[in-house]
Amino acid sequence: MIVGVFAAVGGLLVLAFLANRLFRVTRVPDVVVLMLLGVLLGPVLGIIDGTRFRNFTSGIGTLAIVLVLFEAGGELDLRDTLRQFPGSLLVSLLAFSGSVGLIAFLVCHFMGLSLVSGLLVGAVLGCTSSTIVLPVLQQIEARVPVRIALSLESSLGDVFAVLAVRLLLEANTSSGPLVHNLAWALLSQIAVAVLLGVLDGLLWSRLLPMLSEQRFWQALTLANVLLLYAGAEYLHAGGLIAVLSFGLTLANIPGILAQLDGSSGANDGSSEHHQHVLTFHSELGFLVRTFFFVLLGAVAEIGGLRRSLSISLLSLLALFVARLVSIVLAGWAIRDLERGDRELLLWMMPRGLITAVLAFQVVEARGQEFSFLPALAFAVILSTNLILVIGSMRARRAAVPTRELKAAAGEL
Repeated sequence: MIVGVFAAVGGLLVLAFLANRLFRVTRVPDVVVLMLLGVLLGPVLGIIDGTRFRNFTSGIGTLAIVLVLFEAGGELDLRDTLRQFPGSLLVSLLAFSGSVGLIAFLVCHFMGLSLVSGLLVGAVLGCTSSTIVLPVLQQIEARVPVRIALSLESSLGDVFAVLAVRLLLEANTSSGPLVHNLAWALLSQIAVAVLLGVLDGLLWSRLLPMLSEQRFWQALTLANVLLLYAGAEYLHAGGLIAVLSFGLTLANIPGILAQLDGSSGANDGSSEHHQHVLTFHSELGFLVRTFFFVLLGAVAEIGGLRRSLSISLLSLLALFVARLVSIVLAGWAIRDLERGDRELLLWMMPRGLITAVLAFQVVEARGQEFSFLPALAFAVILSTNLILVIGSMRARRAAVPTRELKAAAGEL
């Protein structure tokens, strides 16, 4: 029995590795492969009993999001991030708020839900997933402004969704203007989270040169990331944005301090430590992501997918419209974009880990009223990742003329 479990785990990791590497050929995100494998092993063949893992799915998904956002922050350049942040923030806000509003209208009209319940469904489905966008950006050819804009937009979207769902679960329709309360709470929690992440990053950047001389120092950095997330959540701030800010600070502050001191040698050592940290967390994030998406497929309710087919299609249309409008209205705010870049921004709208995690959290908090939500979330995750295939193909086609122009310029 134990040997069989080890063999299954090993085979699963090999499959996840191959699906990730074959993305350049198939253009199919590894997430789709893993979810379909989970459906095959769970609802279809019955090898995995999905009901036994429902209680673990949310926790595993949250851990994966924390690891991915820390890695995302660690790979961002501070100057480029500050340059692209206003435009990315505007696109993320418009896309998220538009998605929430349209989804809320649909479910309130067709399913008879209250306003707060409709907004909850919209918040669950409303954000693109950094756990999908960031790995895909490592595999497609896209210009630097697009990469930074999409990284920031998806990371901010994760944060908006988590905070919005938490606030809506606590909301009381008789306690004042709902939109005003949500906006003020979002801004205050984000500000506190950024402050916590930056302060922790400054402290850890000072401790890291000493800690890196000890064994297991990378595990200690992981412990710090988890404690930061838990502390921010305890203070009712955004734990995810605190982790993102921590990674961004840890990656950039040593270089800035070295430039101010005029000492390049210290910066070289910090860069080596930083690369080791990123590699460790990237490998761990890949492991956790793999098991989460297989479990997500295993706990999917096929019958629920059939029952929610119409609302799933309407939700997908609403998400596409909201994204199109946000790109048209706010795409100008992202610096140095070309025409083809805006098309890539449009197609990169995958839902992923955060959507699934929040769907389970809402069901746990509100019960049978939202029993349809996990199946709806699964359908939206799968369909938006298939749309991502179109975007990756368009990116590859757009990259061919660019390479040819560069080659011609080199010959001249």
